[in-house]
Amino acid sequence: MNEIFQAIIQGILQGATEFLPVSSSGHLALSQHLMGSHTSGLSGLLFDVMLHLGTLAAVLLVYHKLIWRLVKEFCRMVRDLFTGKFKWSEMNGDRNLVMMLIIGLLPLFLLFIPIPGTGMNLKDIGESFANGQSIMIVGFSLLLTSILLTLGLMKSKKMVARFEAEPKQGKHHPVGRRRFNVIDALSVGLAQCFAAILPGLSRSGSTLSAGLLRGINRQAALDYSFVIGIPSILAAAVLELKDALIEGAEVPVLPMIIGVVVAAVVGFFAIKLLRWMVASNKLLPFIIYTAVLGIAVLVISFIEQGTGSNLFTGDTLAVMLPR
Repeated sequence: MNEIFQAIIQGILQGATEFLPVSSSGHLALSQHLMGSHTSGLSGLLFDVMLHLGTLAAVLLVYHKLIWRLVKEFCRMVRDLFTGKFKWSEMNGDRNLVMMLIIGLLPLFLLFIPIPGTGMNLKDIGESFANGQSIMIVGFSLLLTSILLTLGLMKSKKMVARFEAEPKQGKHHPVGRRRFNVIDALSVGLAQCFAAILPGLSRSGSTLSAGLLRGINRQAALDYSFVIGIPSILAAAVLELKDALIEGAEVPVLPMIIGVVVAAVVGFFAIKLLRWMVASNKLLPFIIYTAVLGIAVLVISFIEQGTGSNLFTGDTLAVMLPR
């Protein structure tokens, strides 16, 4: 029964923090620090994989119509490329989105470029931040999330005010551009890349803010943010699954199924909630939450640096090992 309860709690946390702009990686790092848990058992690794698949199912469920359209358009685009019929200037909306998603994913390859003299790449550095002794990076990253959301909200409100001041252009005229260009896609892609490195920097929050700051329509920016996150979630699950299989991880079947279902259900409603909040420009609660939490984490971190020990567990920071 205890395992089932833990599965439900972890499913709720994964489903909510994966999509709401509060950072799932930051909350995971904080929970590990709070409990003094910096070692994931074998079951924990495989369970994390399954929770990622649960949240992936939530995105696919919400955006299944859009994703299916994009898959069909991608196939048609490949056909046109091989037959010489592809023309950049004549792309329809779906084809433009396919191309911009591909371009937006390119910055993720920066994560795997070796850093000279370190034997590490950016992905390794990000993991060391997430699993390290200090939570200072998490605090600064949460504050950065709050700042980016604030800038995105301000930009969105300016676009709305400008639209309302102009002559009416029709009831359904969109506020902001709905069509991405290369700079838009690369900006969102770089935001996603930084979010993968810094625990506490929300992926959904930073990519949404990048789109808003580029003048993209609120709903279009959010939809792009979620769809471009699908390969990232899938890649994280595949990498963790490979490690779990190598280690021969085992998970009780019932808690695993319950955790996946809970993550999927909570993730589904989290996406719906965020879509409504973005459409109505109600990002302020997330701005306040990440700012307050970030400041609290920084205060705790400075205290711990002074005492040399984990404020919650009493463990000496110098001997705490990364997971």
